[in-house]
Amino acid sequence: MDTSNINASKVTTNGGIHLGEKSAPVKVIEFINLNCPFCKQWWEESAAVLDPYVADGKVERIVKLFDKEKPGLRKGNVIHHLLDYNDPVKTKEDIEYFLAQQQEWGKLDESAVAEYAMTKRSLTDQNNKTEAGRIITEASEANVTLVPSVFIGEFIFDEHITNEELTEMIETKLVRGN
Repeated sequence: MDTSNINASKVTTNGGIHLGEKSAPVKVIEFINLNCPFCKQWWEESAAVLDPYVADGKVERIVKLFDKEKPGLRKGNVIHHLLDYNDPVKTKEDIEYFLAQQQEWGKLDESAVAEYAMTKRSLTDQNNKTEAGRIITEASEANVTLVPSVFIGEFIFDEHITNEELTEMIETKLVRGN
C-alpha cells in the first residue's frame, strides 16, 4: 500500500467504535468496510495480537466503518448503519459475525442485506448517517482511500502486515509512550 499521499495528522481518535480503555496508551485506528475481504483478513489475523493488548488496557482500537461507493462495498455500508456505536462489546461481536459470514450475505442483493442483518443479529437502524459522514470527511481530508487503512501513530499499513510487525509497532509505541 502506497502511504505517501496519506496525511496521518488528519486521522483522529474521535468517533468510530471504541474497543478497550480510552486511557490505553496506544491507539489503533482502523478504517474498514465490512464487505471488504481484505478487511476480513486484517480483522481475523490481527485479533491474536490486538485482543490481548486491548484486554490488558494497553491498546484502544478505534474502528471507523468507512462507507464506500464501490459497488462491491456498498453492502457493507448497509450493515454499518445498523451497528450500535454505543455498545462496543456487542458491536465487536456483530463485526466478527458479519466478517465471518461475509461470503453468505455478500451474495445477497443490496436490498436484502439489511433484512439479513436484522434477522441474524436482531439489529435495527441506528441512524449512523451523521457518524458515517464524519468518517468519510475525515478519510477524505487525510487522503485515506483504501480499506483497510490502519494507523498506529506515524505507522500506516494495511492487511499485509505480519503479526510480528504489528507487535513490534505496538511495543515501540509503548516504550516511547506516544
